Amino acid sequence: MTYAATLDHVTKRFGDHTAVHDLSLRIPAGSIYGFIGPNGAGKTTTIRMLMSIFYPDAGQIRVLGHDRPEVVKDRLGYLPEEKGLYKSMRVQEIVAYFGKLKGMSTREANERARDLLVRYGLGDWLQVKCQALSKGMGQKVQLLGTIIHNPELVILDEPFSGLDPVNMELMRSTILDMKREGRTVIFSTHVMKQAEEICDFVFMIHRSKKVFDGPIQQIKQSAGGGIHLAYDGSATEVFGELTREGLATRINDAGKEAEIHPAEGVDPQAILARLVGRVTVRTFDLREVSLHEIFVRKVRELSGEVLEETPR
Repeated sequence: MTYAATLDHVTKRFGDHTAVHDLSLRIPAGSIYGFIGPNGAGKTTTIRMLMSIFYPDAGQIRVLGHDRPEVVKDRLGYLPEEKGLYKSMRVQEIVAYFGKLKGMSTREANERARDLLVRYGLGDWLQVKCQALSKGMGQKVQLLGTIIHNPELVILDEPFSGLDPVNMELMRSTILDMKREGRTVIFSTHVMKQAEEICDFVFMIHRSKKVFDGPIQQIKQSAGGGIHLAYDGSATEVFGELTREGLATRINDAGKEAEIHPAEGVDPQAILARLVGRVTVRTFDLREVSLHEIFVRKVRELSGEVLEETPR
């Protein structure tokens, strides 16, 4: 297997604080690879080391076959979490500017910027100043500036942050387009649903240390199964009974849908029997555990918290 990036026993410290500890990863070329973890876990530090913004204190990083990532910087695309545009620049101008920074000629950058903006629905905004853009449109412009030079490896730090559903879907589609074009995409996110839907591989970090990494389906299968319930009515009382009586170890209740995790040896039909007549059951089916549930379980386990949860 060919890898777009590898990290071998990488550690990064800032004074007395260890941001990343003894991290090893293999990121396959042509894949979508998700970084997940709580705030401050080490995701952004890892990304910045891949970009040679930070250098590791120990271990080795290789990006696109080189152990000095700065050598291949023109083959990388990077969208940082802290984003910003030059407000007085026009939309086509700023996207082309990012291309010229990566070595493109003025003519090539202008043509490519126009093509991308038209393709992604901003053809009417070419000559509009960036200060007039909405947050979602500004995010889109910055993403196009990230990929204008056709990078082989694209690294996106929290690309879904602050986006409305329409722009979130556009970001998702753009990431999938990049994979179809043969690029490798690494992105960090707090949106577990997006990571679950589009990632081939996922890596979780907590308190500077790797918790798990690997193919997302393999990670989900190893976590066992659960019940997906869609319902109408008030379920607080019956959900409380299920956990207090030991029928369910944990219930994630979103108000109209819930993920129920039966205790070991409990027949899901026994749980269904308790629900019937208490709520209106619209769907009740067995599914793999969601990435959200795996994430919450691991964070609570590593934080020493009790996993059982009283439904809200």
